[in-house]
Amino acid sequence: MENPDGSPEDPPIFSPKVKFNNDIHIVYRERGVPKAKPNRKIIIVHGFGSNKNKNFQVLQELIEELGIYFLLYDRAGYGESDLNPRRSVKSEALDLQELAD
Repeated sequence: MENPDGSPEDPPIFSPKVKFNNDIHIVYRERGVPKAKPNRKIIIVHGFGSNKNKNFQVLQELIEELGIYFLLYDRAGYGESDLNPRRSVKSEALDLQELAD
């Protein structure tokens, strides 16, 4: 794909998303061992001004040795996730609970 000026452009990368009960779409990324056979599952919640692509330093050997599955997601209104105009601390907690389920 090329830009109008003729320079090459990387194709867009689309992350998987899930639709919650409140009709917003949350986009996520998986990392670590396959989710079908982990010893531990960890959901990473990013801070303000960040998103699911935040890089954190964990050795791949340690991830595999401990059998860790990571789920990183864009909170409502961040990154590729839909904005929730009624977002609150409670709605954040409910989003996290629904994502875990």
